[in-house]
Amino acid sequence: MPRFRLAAAVAAAALVPLLLTACSGTASTGASGSDAAADGTFPVTITHALGETTIEAKPERVATISWGNQDVALALGVLPVGMDAQVWAWSGAAKPGVYEWTSDKIAELGGEMPPLFDVTDGLDFEAIADTSPDVILAAQSGLTEEDYGTLSEIAPVVAYPGIPWFTPWRDQIALDAKALGLSAEGDELISDLEKQIADATADAGLEGKTAAFFFADPTDLSKVSLYTGGDSRTAFLHDLGFDLPKVAVDAADAGSFYLDFSAENADQLQDVDVIVSYGDDTLLAAMQADPLWSTLPAVKNGAVVAVGEGDAFSAAVTPTALSIPWVLKDYVAKLQEAAAKVQ
Repeated sequence: MPRFRLAAAVAAAALVPLLLTACSGTASTGASGSDAAADGTFPVTITHALGETTIEAKPERVATISWGNQDVALALGVLPVGMDAQVWAWSGAAKPGVYEWTSDKIAELGGEMPPLFDVTDGLDFEAIADTSPDVILAAQSGLTEEDYGTLSEIAPVVAYPGIPWFTPWRDQIALDAKALGLSAEGDELISDLEKQIADATADAGLEGKTAAFFFADPTDLSKVSLYTGGDSRTAFLHDLGFDLPKVAVDAADAGSFYLDFSAENADQLQDVDVIVSYGDDTLLAAMQADPLWSTLPAVKNGAVVAVGEGDAFSAAVTPTALSIPWVLKDYVAKLQEAAAKVQ
């Protein structure tokens, strides 16, 4: 999930421990649905963290909210009748927008851009209701019980299976696909993405090295934030072949999506071989000039990958069904270069 989600999640920390997907190195939340969905028959009942949702008939009008659910529908050939704007694509623009991987797929399907829900002030219930959906996909989201109750008055809602924002991309695909009666197609999509990842990383030399995803401000390094193994950014690094540092795994098991580390506690990150972070090319130089962060092996070795902030690339490293193939080649190339510096 993009950087903009961090501020929103911090504000909601009193409500739930947040954000994004688990991986095979941490506990997976799983996706639960009735056996009927496996062959596309309805009705189907899907169990999730906020209750049970029964979908009586194959949805014809599909609305999607939160991160990446629109990409699951589109990857399965379903054009949503409405979907959340992707906030970073909106930054500096006159109106809400979406990223290239999403707009390209809409064009490939021969469709027009559906209405985009304004997410700057939270869920736009009125706009969602105006699309008259048969189902609302939110398998990757941070819905509260109140949100879920309000949305359920509009249409059946597929919520996250375990912890808010901790749905692994595989489970997101599987859960959303079941709701659409496309479980077999969802399984094929997962297998295809896994093959693309395996092919792209086969000779990248990432195995046996640790990596985690951070937010670090090169103008103020008094602290950095580490996204834990439960967050999709760090979890995706594990998908690509890295091991995860123990601190990231332990914090994810406790339900935390990020941890702050003051510069005085930099030594607690000694086992991170490769640092991946939002930011630009000034980040490494700033860390190497800092008397505390410069003691980390990753910083000494120059094994720091800055993915930008606010553009499509920096958003794509939060994996979705469509962003993974869009970013994979270039992302692996950056990671391979960093991994080669590990001593």
